[in-house]
Amino acid sequence: MIGGCVLKHELLKEVPLEELVTRAQSGDEDTQNYLLKKYQPFIAKCVSEVCKRYIDPERDDEFSIGLTAFNDAMRLFSPERGSSFLTFANLVIKRKVIDYIRSQNKYPQSISLDETYDEENMENPTEIEAVRDKYQQEQEGWYRREEILDFKKKLATYKLSIADLVEVAPKHRDARETAVSIARLIHDNHELSEYVEQKKKLPIKQLSSKVEVSKKTLERNRKFILAIFIILRGDYVFLKDYLKGVGQ
Repeated sequence: MIGGCVLKHELLKEVPLEELVTRAQSGDEDTQNYLLKKYQPFIAKCVSEVCKRYIDPERDDEFSIGLTAFNDAMRLFSPERGSSFLTFANLVIKRKVIDYIRSQNKYPQSISLDETYDEENMENPTEIEAVRDKYQQEQEGWYRREEILDFKKKLATYKLSIADLVEVAPKHRDARETAVSIARLIHDNHELSEYVEQKKKLPIKQLSSKVEVSKKTLERNRKFILAIFIILRGDYVFLKDYLKGVGQ
């Protein structure tokens, strides 16, 4: 039995990764287990990049979170999203670990806060709070930078850049609200969202019958609407904060 399993795993090495993921999605448990084992170093690396320290698969809870996230990524991955499986899995793992760290109030540092600062020897509570605030700010700053880097990559697939957005963002609040509401409409409509993701452009003709703005306005705000759609479609905690209550 063991020999048969080893033989099957040897054969699986010759199969493209995306095809293996498809097999796992269809219920092939052997392929699923093979991928979970084979990509443990990749999972540990992704988790380590978030935690900013070495991750021990045998001892660290964060690795278990990463392993579960990798399994979720296998289940959720779709080639039509326009990215490779490992790119997608990397994002899912990091987001799940980030959520776990937040829930546990942990810090992604090479050593813990308590090892760096002995709170018992700090007589001033304000000093203790200042240290915690500093680490919290560094942590959130790192998350924000990661989101922006990923957002830039996604923009590039639409032939857009941050500089484009600065230039084309609607100057008036009402215009911005309208543009965001259109992006939300696309995001919530399966047919429209699939069109945008596949074609990397707005479905101007279809939209013109669904919104109360002219084709000219849609075209003028095209880049901005696409950028908001990317944010809504993606796994961006901080960028989505800016959109709360806008265009709804």
